[in-house]
Amino acid sequence: MILFPAIDLKDGKCVRLKLGDMDQATVYNTDPAAQARAFEEQGFEWLHVVDLNGAFAGASVNGKAVEAILKATKNPVQLGGGIRTMADIESWLEKGLARVILGTVAVRDPELVKQACKAFPGKIAVGIDAKGGKVAVEGWAEASSLGVIELAKKFEGAGVAAIIYTDIDRDGVLAGINWDATIDLANAVSMPVIASGGLASIADIVRMTMPDAKKLEGAISGRALYDGRIDPAEALGVLSGSLKPEPALFEERK
Repeated sequence: MILFPAIDLKDGKCVRLKLGDMDQATVYNTDPAAQARAFEEQGFEWLHVVDLNGAFAGASVNGKAVEAILKATKNPVQLGGGIRTMADIESWLEKGLARVILGTVAVRDPELVKQACKAFPGKIAVGIDAKGGKVAVEGWAEASSLGVIELAKKFEGAGVAAIIYTDIDRDGVLAGINWDATIDLANAVSMPVIASGGLASIADIVRMTMPDAKKLEGAISGRALYDGRIDPAEALGVLSGSLKPEPALFEERK
């Protein structure tokens, strides 16, 4: 079970949005490369990066910041936001990304996703961002008529490395992961699922260790790490099994 610390990039800085609103951005670090190094030093083994400007623009905007992150950390990095073509995918993988996350293009052109999976085995993840149970695209600015499971099932057998599922209604507000919808998705498909949006406390980390969450690959944490609501050593200890949390936390997250 992997805990992915998040670096969301807006105008070259590490930020967190509230409910996906670019006008409600809190800056946490002006040096993304330094933040990447800090996460590695804290013991995290992966890094989740999103080019927020790119997601809205439909093309890479924070490329220099991403490249600086890749140089600053030895950890594998997955990147989403504005990656819409095979040329984009190939270019980023050549620069050292471990995984490319395809979101809007997964809705607009699912065949491209399937082609990318064949061309780059194990390197393609699909980002499914939902608001009110329906998939959102273009940096969450537009709603589609697709349901989350309906979209995910289009990629069964295609070789997708993981589905990253974000509940926009919980993102950046520390409301707790939408575990019911996330686990329903994990049970409906054979691909690994990564939970995202709203991870709030060590209780959510404990929830990741429960039997019905076994199919998940992990979860993404942003604001709770930056705000200090989650202690990295404690969270990683719980997930590795080396640290036993208080029994009350298990009761809270049942």
